[in-house]
Amino acid sequence: MGRESLAQAARWRAAGRPLQVAVNLSASDLMDVRLPDDVAALLDDSGVPPELLQLEITENTIMTDPVRVLDVLARLSELGLAFSLDDFGTGYSSLSYLKRLPVQELKIDRSFVMHMDSDSNDAAIVRSTVDLARSLGLRVVAEGVENAPTWDQLAAFGCDLAQGYHLSRPLPAAALDAWLASRPASSVVRQGGR
Repeated sequence: MGRESLAQAARWRAAGRPLQVAVNLSASDLMDVRLPDDVAALLDDSGVPPELLQLEITENTIMTDPVRVLDVLARLSELGLAFSLDDFGTGYSSLSYLKRLPVQELKIDRSFVMHMDSDSNDAAIVRSTVDLARSLGLRVVAEGVENAPTWDQLAAFGCDLAQGYHLSRPLPAAALDAWLASRPASSVVRQGGR
């Protein structure tokens, strides 16, 4: 789980650019009661502080075995890791899980974001999700930002971060270094999927 991501985070940190890396966790990862110990060992081996590792989970992975998954997440949270609830709005979990999860971030699924500039229902869902997340003290990331009107609309809604082809295609680490060097220090963009 994430050994190469942590190695890259260690290289960036050593170069004076402490970038947070995100690693997706599968249902089988979250069912493994040894996962917290394994992650702790990986962090120790890499020398990366826990705040530079974010674990991404989906609503559907939680539903596999909510009791067991919540226990594993609680133990991972004790390590000081950040969590993101990915693809929010596409799963089948109830909002009761949202308040029990140790997440600091919601990622709004691209299926709502991609057409929000032309579909008022999608725009309403995104705006409501941003408002909900803000009310819960969570950071919000919009996935699938493909054009400037969507980018502008998200900014008006108060969305914190965005990812998508309008900003950049996914990049290997070396290309990301060059891309970041060409950007003003004040611009914040999350490297990742579309």
